[in-house]
Amino acid sequence: MHGASVDTVAGQPRTLFDKLWDKHVVHQRDDGHTLIYIDRHYLGDDLPRDTFDVLARRGLRVRRPDATFAMADHYASTRGCSINDIIDADRRELVEKLIDFSRAQGVSMFALDAPQHGIVHVTGPEQGLTLPGMTVVCGDSHTSTHGALGAFGFGIGSSEVSHVLATQTLWQKRPATMLARFAGTPAFGVTAKDIALAMIARIGVSGGAGHVIEYAGDAIDALSVEARMTLCNLSIEAGARAGMIAPDEKTYAYLQGRHFAPQGPAWAAAIAEWRALRSDPGARFSREVLLDTARVAPMVTWGTNPSQSAPIDGRVSDVLDLDDPAQRTRLRDALDYMDIRDGQQLEGLPVDRVFIGSCTNGRLEDLRVAAAIFDGRRVKVPTMIVPGSRTVRNAATAEGLDRIFLAAGAEWREPGCSMCLAINGDEGRPGERIASTTNRNFVGRQGRGVRTHLMSPGMAAAAAIAGRLVDYRELLRHAAADAT
Repeated sequence: MHGASVDTVAGQPRTLFDKLWDKHVVHQRDDGHTLIYIDRHYLGDDLPRDTFDVLARRGLRVRRPDATFAMADHYASTRGCSINDIIDADRRELVEKLIDFSRAQGVSMFALDAPQHGIVHVTGPEQGLTLPGMTVVCGDSHTSTHGALGAFGFGIGSSEVSHVLATQTLWQKRPATMLARFAGTPAFGVTAKDIALAMIARIGVSGGAGHVIEYAGDAIDALSVEARMTLCNLSIEAGARAGMIAPDEKTYAYLQGRHFAPQGPAWAAAIAEWRALRSDPGARFSREVLLDTARVAPMVTWGTNPSQSAPIDGRVSDVLDLDDPAQRTRLRDALDYMDIRDGQQLEGLPVDRVFIGSCTNGRLEDLRVAAAIFDGRRVKVPTMIVPGSRTVRNAATAEGLDRIFLAAGAEWREPGCSMCLAINGDEGRPGERIASTTNRNFVGRQGRGVRTHLMSPGMAAAAAIAGRLVDYRELLRHAAADAT
């Protein structure tokens, strides 16, 4: 279990993060570094080749194989579910190395054709491997996703992966805390993706740097657990170390009965412990921001980082509005890459391709929204739909969503990271403009010269139907009316 707790100032209100951090402290040094215990370690397939060799060179074994789970997601092919489907020999070798290491060290691995296979940040929560109060690490920055369940989830580097494998601990500097309070009721069709992009547009891609963001407020309470994962997933795009949300009844309902979640008497004990995982009244944060979600509309990015976004009925920023010459240069570079004029209207911009999937928006409720838009319509541009896990894929198939996607002319693939980062054979062509549900719109992220516009699954589905960026809410209204 956890390491020894440090003394805290008696009677002082603490944040959710304070409680979680204090519980996991093993040792504190005078230089500000703290050794913390790690409850769950996910191993991916995109680690440097040397990562696993470090232990062998030192004669070490994995300290807690029972707390470590491996799965190949970045290099997994979405055209098949065998090792032979992986795009090339180099990537195939990296997946094989992960398989061999896991087998030799007694680490559980969900094989490419296993029912649990999927993206780490989708499979972990849906299998009940991520639980409230845990420290969760993975060699991938979007480990912030797991904070949606009340965990402290954060990405680590390859040398840190080796350290956790050998010791089940990690040296860290205690992050600052930031409270992002979301008030108001989101308008019809506004999703967690829109709320997250609106926040990043306001505070910037470095606005959360050095902080763990706790999301709170009526709008957060109203979100489903899957939507909370989308929000926490994007915390890293604001520069934050992690994002987290206090567990509540929705969290417990989501976890109950999942394979690795506590069962029987252990479940009742876990619930009793989890109910204390919330910030105390009066707890102090290093920084607080307040956002009115009632003013948020469906968002679309127009630049080369997630902060460069606007509502679908908005326009691209104007270079002349910036005073700082360096900022003007960066904005001009982004617009040139995206082949967009400053001040240009977003709605109506043609797209060449659509991708729906990733650890941000590859969950079942994301696919349900997309299916509602696709139902009875045909796509005008190549459209790929990739579930975040085989569990999601099977559930979508059971609901008949696959038939809707195929009837609309979209591709329905095997689970994986796919076109989110284009290192597995799924990528756009140079110069293409892609409506994408992923988390990053960096230069070349979805292929050399590809221009990525981030948006919600419903917006991406509508772009596929229209062949251009549109406000999907009219299509969603029609879908809702048809269903009644």
